[in-house]
Amino acid sequence: MTEATETTGATGRERVAADAAARGLDVEYVERGPAGSLEEAAASLGIEPSAIVKTLVVKHKDGSFLFALVPGDRQISWPKLRALVGVNKLSLPDAQTAFDATGYERGTITPLGSTSPWPVYADSSFAGKRVSLGAGEHGVSLFVDGDALTASFDAVVADITEALAPRS
Repeated sequence: MTEATETTGATGRERVAADAAARGLDVEYVERGPAGSLEEAAASLGIEPSAIVKTLVVKHKDGSFLFALVPGDRQISWPKLRALVGVNKLSLPDAQTAFDATGYERGTITPLGSTSPWPVYADSSFAGKRVSLGAGEHGVSLFVDGDALTASFDAVVADITEALAPRS
């Protein structure tokens, strides 16, 4: 976490902007209005769901966390991620725990400006692409070069996803 993200009282978007600037990231913010799903957000932005990167907060058995960056058309492969991290148990925390760990509500979570500097694991499928992700507040997305984003966090980039399970 950079010193800029430690500013108390800053909004989520302000924390994101300060951290992105401190990391030298060129980001573009797009107001998109509310979206009830990732697919709605993608449609309002005029992009495919695969171009939206979900930032998932993943909890270790020891109580620490990591960020998993996952394209919108994919889901975490738990066996792949556990093997990469070297643990036998990982889980998705409830919304309040994710908020406590990052300072962001679900739907706005990003590693940029997080209140805690958790390690970042990114799926290799968005390498070389410009992607959209949470901007720290609802109704706003940010666009950034995926490679620059992962490099700025010294992220572990690997195959950590699988196709989405069919919805029933």
